[in-house]
Amino acid sequence: MPLQNRVTPFGEIVAVAARGMFTGNRGILHDPATKTLLARRWSSRAWITCTCEFRGRRRDVMATRSWTELFFLDEATALAAGHRPCYYCRREDAQRFADAFARGNGLSCVSAREIDATLHRERLDGRAKRLQPLPCAVSELPEGAMVADVKPDDAGVRDLALAGTAYLSTQGALLRWSFEGYQPAEVVVIDGLQGRLVLLTPPSTLRALDAGYQPALHPTSRTN
Repeated sequence: MPLQNRVTPFGEIVAVAARGMFTGNRGILHDPATKTLLARRWSSRAWITCTCEFRGRRRDVMATRSWTELFFLDEATALAAGHRPCYYCRREDAQRFADAFARGNGLSCVSAREIDATLHRERLDGRAKRLQPLPCAVSELPEGAMVADVKPDDAGVRDLALAGTAYLSTQGALLRWSFEGYQPAEVVVIDGLQGRLVLLTPPSTLRALDAGYQPALHPTSRTN
């Protein structure tokens, strides 16, 4: 039976069999005796994204009282959920992200602690995902940004993550997100989304993407 450790672009942690391209963590969230999640969904403001392979090391998932291994389809998914690259196993990517984060947000430089503090404000609305207004037309979104469909009858619903559909912006088009990969969003669907889309990627991360950070995308983003 799959463990509850797969992260959606809405930041929800669910149980599905598929793993994805990246792992990462938000601190200790599980009981190692049962390999089930505790009530909390983060115990650290450092929400990081890690490589699944590093120096030949292997971990038994949720086996010890150590950080809880989470999994993401790709880096765009992790960024949308509010994570950033790990400075330990992905140092070059983390530095590229920090440089772009600083440029995009009008800073001379920025530390991991400062990035984490900014992202923590932007990714959560209480315990729920903070959904941001779309700052521009879909065609103007940077590569790797993610948006969500908010239906009119969802107005006032606290946990829109349970009802919405996530989309990846790539090459000027939208691709529908799933646990296995991306599928094209039909033109008729996109037309119907006008005025209903909200931003999933935190605004400061969006500006980092706009400033040149290129996240690693799932192969299906290039085959659709």
